[in-house]
Order: sequence, then structure tokens, then C-alpha cells
Amino acid sequence: MYETRDPWTGAVHRQPTHSDADIDTRLGAAAAAFPAWAALPLQARGAHLHAIAAALKAQRRELAALITAEMGKLTKEALAEIDKCAVACAFYADNAGRWLDDEPVATDAKRSYVRYEPIGCVLAIMPWNFPFWQVFRFLAPALMAGNVAVLKHAVNVPRCADAIAAVLAAAGLPAGVFGVLHIDNEQAARVIADRRVAAVTLTGSERAGRSVAATAGAHLKKCVMELGGSDPFVVLADADLDATIPVAVASRFGNAGQTCIAAKRFIVVDAIAGEFTRRFVEAAAALRTGDPRETSTGLAPMARPDLRDQLQRQVDASAAKGARVLLGGAPGDGATGYPATVLADTAPGMPAWDEELFGPVASIVRVADEDAAVQVANDTPYGLGASVWTRDPARGEALARRIAAGACFVNAIVRSDVRLPFGGTKISGFGRELAGHGIHEFMNIKSVWVD
Repeated sequence: MYETRDPWTGAVHRQPTHSDADIDTRLGAAAAAFPAWAALPLQARGAHLHAIAAALKAQRRELAALITAEMGKLTKEALAEIDKCAVACAFYADNAGRWLDDEPVATDAKRSYVRYEPIGCVLAIMPWNFPFWQVFRFLAPALMAGNVAVLKHAVNVPRCADAIAAVLAAAGLPAGVFGVLHIDNEQAARVIADRRVAAVTLTGSERAGRSVAATAGAHLKKCVMELGGSDPFVVLADADLDATIPVAVASRFGNAGQTCIAAKRFIVVDAIAGEFTRRFVEAAAALRTGDPRETSTGLAPMARPDLRDQLQRQVDASAAKGARVLLGGAPGDGATGYPATVLADTAPGMPAWDEELFGPVASIVRVADEDAAVQVANDTPYGLGASVWTRDPARGEALARRIAAGACFVNAIVRSDVRLPFGGTKISGFGRELAGHGIHEFMNIKSVWVD
């Protein structure tokens, strides 16, 4: 049994897990569904995606409430997540053709071209922090590519997984094209090895990524890894703090800070560091913690008690090594509440510098100049996202080119946008989701030569 708890109320839900026989049935259904789904014309697959988008919109409030109940997201954030999933489905339905059509290549053959073909069943191992968006981020392009999929979702969001399956079925998706597996890690390893699974995509921790990538590699299965981040938020001396501070707070404390691309390290040039720190702490202190269902709540609870405990250990260890706690720093109300927390004087050797803090804790680092800012931004094993804040966009763009990350935004919050490839470098993973790059990840790129 899975046992999940409402992060605010502590209410318990128990969910049966699947047996090995259940797994075999679901993988068999996926294998049986693949040939007919892959043979559907692109326009027909697109019609299914549009129907799914419409179903998501029609049920957005019920689905958002489920997200809040299982992982504690603010209602307004949960509604935005469902809306984003609908956008992704419509986007791929409307645009997949320009990435999947045969591409002529000039050679000395009578005719030669590159062809994109689906590869089969993709196993998705997905996290709890965006329980719908993380799934649709891989699923919309995978389905439009002609693949089928099975989902192993995080153990604390099983009802979200089942709700996704129900939405797809109600929208008319053929049986077997998408399935849910409520399984443990040992069973997941056996699924990766199963000959009916062609590839694996995982969003999760570095530890999970190493384990899944090793298993996939042992069985020569293609995989995409979207792992953690310790994103730098670089504030130059000429930044407009009236515009920057609200975004800085939103970037760190949205989704209770439980976001891989959240700003985590605020690297601020000395000339404005004092003012930035004062205003940032003041704005963070104004965030009201509480029931995520109430519109007045500005900071959601963390998803699980063990996650809150781990965050507290990281804060305590950083403080013991000299970090100053400017705000918060101790558990709050509710089953898993944690207040907005701000640390200063962080340095190498502290968890707040060396590790990802996956919760509502911000670290402020003062630097002398832009060169020092780049050095600190790159002084991390992670490389997922980054942002630069300045009144001079050209200056910001030049600096962004020097930061090692899968994405760098100038004067904008780092986010996943369906029109742009998404992924990281270094231990933040490999492979890409979204845009055309994402749809090509799980395809056979075939060269055809006709003489």
C-alpha cells in the first residue's frame, strides 16, 4: 500500500500498489496498443491531444484540488499547472508536424532524407512537485511522436496519476496508449529491463537519476534525466530593484520553494547588496503561511514531513558553519509548514552553498563585481537554470553566455516554456524535454537513401 498524507491537514489516504502480474498486464496492453497508435496519421493523434486539452480545462478545478490535497500546492498555483498542461497538449497537436515531417537531404543519391519514427513504450518516472505538468511535459510530445507510455509516479501523488489516466480515457485515448504503474523502486528496475520498454525518462533527484540511468544503461535503453538545480539569480549593480525584488521572491518561494528551477542562490553585487537584502527579507517576511486552499495564503506547506526535516538539517548545518539566519529557519504551522527563510554569509562547505535546498530557503551571496558573480554562479555541480538582472539587456546577455546552465534568462524568471527545450548540464542531467528537441528524444532518427 502507498500511504499519503495531506500536507496541511495530515489526512491519510491509502492506495493499493500493483503486483508483478498487474505490471505484466499493463506492459502487455502498451505493447499491443503501440502499432495502431504509431500508424495513426499525425492529424488523428493531434485530435486526441486537443480532446485531452479540452478535458483538462473542463475539470481544472477538481484536478487542482487533487494536487493541493496530495502535495500541498496553493490552489492558484495548482490551477495554473492544469492550464499549462492543456496548453502543452494543444501546442504539440498544432506544431508536431514541422518536427516530424521527413527532411530531404541533398546527396548524390536519387533521393535521400531523414525520417522520424516512434520507438515504442516510454517509461516515465515522475516527481511529486508538479504532479500533472511533469507528466504532460513528456507525454504530449511522446504521444504526438507515436509512442505509448507507462507512468511510475511519486508515491505521494498516486491519485494524481490515476486522475491523469482517467482524463485521457475520458477524452477518448485508445486503451493501452497510456498506463499507470503503482510500484516500488525494485519493480521499476525490472520494468526498465523489460523488453517491452524502449526508453526511460526521469525527473527527480540526483540520487534517483544515477540509479535509473545505470539500470537503463545496463540494458541499453535510451534515457532522459532532468535532475536537480541550484539556480543562481545574479543581480548586477544597475538592476531595477522595484522590478527585481517581487520576481526574486516569487522565484524562490513559489510552490514552497520545491522547484528544480527555482532561484536558490541570490548573487548580488556589493554596491546594491545591502538594499537588495533588506527589501528581499521584508518581502519574504510578508508571505503568509497557512492552508493552501485559502486565497490569503502566500506560502504553501512542504509536501512531506521527511522533506521538511531534511531541509531543517541543511539550514542547521549551514548555520553551524557560519551562515546567518536573517528570517525564519525553523518549522512552522500545519503538518509540514515551513516559513520563508533567508540565509546570509553562506560559503563553500555549507549545505546552502554545495547542495540543492528543495524548500523555501534563500541564500544571499555578496560579490565584488560581475566577474565574481559568474565565478560564484558556476561554483556548483548543478547546471539547470540561471537568471541575470540588469537595466542593460545586452550586458545581461553577455553575462548569461558565461554561466553554465541549460537555460539562462535575462530580466525574467526561469521557467519551462513549451516552445523552448528544457534540461540541464553537469549533474542536473542530460537530454531535453519540450520544443522540437523534446519530441525527437524518443524517436528513431532514420536515414533513407534511394538510388
